[in-house]
Amino acid sequence: MAAAGPSVFLLMVSGQVESAQFPEYDDLYCKYCFVYGHDWAPTAGLEEGISQITSRSRDVPHALVWNFPIDITFKSTNPFGWPQIVLSVYGPDVFGNDVVRGYGAVHVPFSPGRHKRTIPMFVPESTSKLQKFTSWFMGRRPEYTDPKVVAQGEGREVTRVRSQGFVTLLFNVVTKDTRKLGYDTGPSDTQGVLGPSLPQGLPP
Repeated sequence: MAAAGPSVFLLMVSGQVESAQFPEYDDLYCKYCFVYGHDWAPTAGLEEGISQITSRSRDVPHALVWNFPIDITFKSTNPFGWPQIVLSVYGPDVFGNDVVRGYGAVHVPFSPGRHKRTIPMFVPESTSKLQKFTSWFMGRRPEYTDPKVVAQGEGREVTRVRSQGFVTLLFNVVTKDTRKLGYDTGPSDTQGVLGPSLPQGLPP
């Protein structure tokens, strides 16, 4: 009697939140969390984390280096709701209050291998100059109550935002049993740990 085929596939993601560039700011830390569809479930690793505080590098102008590790494994029955990683960067203002310095999100790369992604960050803005001054004076800048909204489209069109800074991520992606379930993600399953990065400018 033939053995039953797999009913789920696995997505294994490791890597690190490598560095950031925020020319106007220093002493920043980063939080991350994963957002994924209803058919996905984490089986190992951490869904969220918070890095150490880092200061600007003396060797590379404006670079803030974290090298903060990420490591998680998901299982799913279909690729709808493919995981995204959401980043939130925080740092002190002139009064010493922790305020958000940037939000950003990116999908975990679809193809196995080693990938590098640079994410443009943004911050919500007050709708008037009076609100902007009040939030600056009180140390309460506009921010999302749930950063996961960054990975969703619903309601984003009514939010005023401003681009600010970049964060660089490194991913090592391995998939298992995707082809057996009829999904082609590129190189053969489980052969992606040391694969080459995709050329810059191509979709993940």
